[in-house]
Amino acid sequence: MDIQKIGVIGGGQMGGGIAQVCALKGFDVAVLDISEDALAKGRERLEKAMNRDVEKGRTAAEDRDDAFARMSWSTEYAIMGDRDMVIEAATEDEEIKKAILRELCTVVPEHTLIASNTSSISITRLAAQTDRPGQFCGMHFMNPVPRMQLVELIRGIATDEDTYQTVRELTDKLGKTAVNAEDFPAFIVNRILLPMINEAVYTLYEGVGSVAAIDTAMKLGTNHPMGPLELADFIGLDTCLAVMHVLHEGLADTKYRPCPLLTKYVEAGWLGKKTNRGFYDYSGDEPVPTR
Repeated sequence: MDIQKIGVIGGGQMGGGIAQVCALKGFDVAVLDISEDALAKGRERLEKAMNRDVEKGRTAAEDRDDAFARMSWSTEYAIMGDRDMVIEAATEDEEIKKAILRELCTVVPEHTLIASNTSSISITRLAAQTDRPGQFCGMHFMNPVPRMQLVELIRGIATDEDTYQTVRELTDKLGKTAVNAEDFPAFIVNRILLPMINEAVYTLYEGVGSVAAIDTAMKLGTNHPMGPLELADFIGLDTCLAVMHVLHEGLADTKYRPCPLLTKYVEAGWLGKKTNRGFYDYSGDEPVPTR
């Protein structure tokens, strides 16, 4: 199948990044979001990111302008009515994703492939909400999408081989590297990464070290580019908690129990950089640890 027109559901950090990469590679891209306010914020975030790439010489100004011209934005599902492929990149909430997929299937053509950018949820369960489980697969981009090379591809139990190969070819065209992951909770990257972050939160919770000590230790002691608590803030603490719940419930192993401190931060609305407060306070010129 020759994919020319791509839809992206969700114009946030992940969806916007996916839309940016697709548009820069010459695809016609339609972005759907829940409200005009969400769309406006998504466009503004994307424009800033692409302008910054031009300033730093990573993208030519002409390529940026052409990419913008290939993008359209709407709050109406009808914008997806002529897409060859739609990538769902909504918040990491299974019920929200299922509702989106059911609505999407009422407007897209029969040939349309659907992928979910879920970082942890069963592809088989999501596919079962559609009228085309054979044309559905997981396509998990890493954050930030324009910088990160990897895409995890996940087959559901019903995913057709043609669908998988088409999505793999698209991944290559986007300049990304695909790895196959089986349809188990959190796949490969988050199966390994999120328990490490959760353990870092436990280390903070138990008083083994402060926020600054934990992040400095991991950056200098293991050569990680970001400390685990800084990374958690970047990902979003609500997303981290959601993935830990999927792991804990899906694998029934106490080693995946979310740290109570992570739960408390999310309950407080301290979700990381997107709310200006998480394990760090981002309201000033420099991030300041909150514990």
